[in-house]
Amino acid sequence: MQDLTITAIGAQGDGLSRAADGKPAFVPLTLPGETVRAEMDGARGEAVEILTPSADRAAPPCKHFGTCGGCALQHWAAEPYRAWKAEQIRLQLSMEGLETEILPIFAAPPASRRRVALHARKGGKGQGARLGFKERRSWNLVPIEECPVTHPRLVAALPALARLAEPFLEHPKSAPTLHVTLTGTGLDIDVTGVERKSGGLSADARMRGAMAAGEGDFARVTLAGEIVYGARQPLVKLGAAVVALPPGAFLQAVPAAEKAMVDFAVAEAQGASRVADLYCGVGTFTFRLAEIASVHAAEMSAPAIAALKAAIGAAPGLKPITAEARDLVRRPVLGAELAKTDVVVIDPPRAGAAEQTVEIAKSKVAKVVGVSCNPATFAKDARALVDAGFRLEKVLPVDQFVWSPHIELVGVFSR
Repeated sequence: MQDLTITAIGAQGDGLSRAADGKPAFVPLTLPGETVRAEMDGARGEAVEILTPSADRAAPPCKHFGTCGGCALQHWAAEPYRAWKAEQIRLQLSMEGLETEILPIFAAPPASRRRVALHARKGGKGQGARLGFKERRSWNLVPIEECPVTHPRLVAALPALARLAEPFLEHPKSAPTLHVTLTGTGLDIDVTGVERKSGGLSADARMRGAMAAGEGDFARVTLAGEIVYGARQPLVKLGAAVVALPPGAFLQAVPAAEKAMVDFAVAEAQGASRVADLYCGVGTFTFRLAEIASVHAAEMSAPAIAALKAAIGAAPGLKPITAEARDLVRRPVLGAELAKTDVVVIDPPRAGAAEQTVEIAKSKVAKVVGVSCNPATFAKDARALVDAGFRLEKVLPVDQFVWSPHIELVGVFSR
């Protein structure tokens, strides 16, 4: 046992201290200023007792907190927690020698998350499937009965989702994950992690899965993109467009956070005649941008681009939209192709957009709006743009994944 004073919260949400040997010590579920008694295992420990609690310690709203690995910071009061998130962005930028205005954080409300990944495991003898999230730093499962970050319709569907999971557990090597999205027409579930080498899901399991989906009134169930059950096409509204989601399609997790980011990007693109929307997905930014300018959208996923294109014709009052399926890592949009583009909006995955950023830097584009779910890779891409003559004007932090260490942001560059 060691008594430690927590001096800060690390990037993964754990309390940071110094062990007796002077090396960093990480203790989850603690807060800056607290003195804790911890049982250490190398650099990581568990708090056995909070000797001196912080005035910023709050009562966690979820009974699963502390065991479930989904949230790391429910025990922290809102104001210092959000300030910490903004500070993580500042720190990542400073590591690349960058400074900018960091705007007040947009905080997504609790009980608003429309997209979750639920893990399924076999229950005990005579029991059904267990469904939930993984424990902290463990492969063990925490069966979930409540979740204060998730939309109530998803929480209410947990028993029906557990029944749906049962047929997908027929093979002992299967470890299904149910990727559940709340759409305008009901729940869309894409199941992954099912053993396929031994012939895949049996006809009997498929039938039982379809029956469970019907009883749960789900819109659609797919197995790694292959339809198992389909009652209704999952639809989402993006600006003036209604988009039919492909199986497993990416969608921002919280509608309010999506709106905040899109509103910010559209405001920054005002006055543009032509916009490039890169890593566009199914058109999260595309359709709103097309209210003010013509848009060229590019995305690696061919099904996402097909869904975007199919929605264009029924979306009224938009400027022209062109779209292409294109691997922006292996074949980024070239600087020369951006010759008539006024603004680029880019929303890459966590790995960032190093290859595409090189081409934007070569172009004559006057403004870039960068959306990111990873401040570290955003900072690296930002450094490349600044070295090419752009100025990072401001950053909007977005707390989309409430009580987790994950941070979203939108940055504006101009030259």
